[in-house]
Amino acid sequence: MNPSTRPVAGSRPGLISIVLNGEPQSIEPVSLAALIEMLGHPPQALATAVNGEFVARDARAACRLHDGDRVTTFQRIVGG
Repeated sequence: MNPSTRPVAGSRPGLISIVLNGEPQSIEPVSLAALIEMLGHPPQALATAVNGEFVARDARAACRLHDGDRVTTFQRIVGG
């Protein structure tokens, strides 16, 4: 993750507070897709949920994050 785009704990004007994988973070209001990009993860490598609800990859750009949201990212498990 690029340090200049890393979500930072703390509170500054214009930032929202979220919980990302159990860790409090302060970030600019962005979409879930933008957050995944900021974290440096390939979008296809992760599954995502916001407030306990699965968010499909093609819905992430429309999923705006809000103050208090809980975001979970996890690697998809493919098996057979």
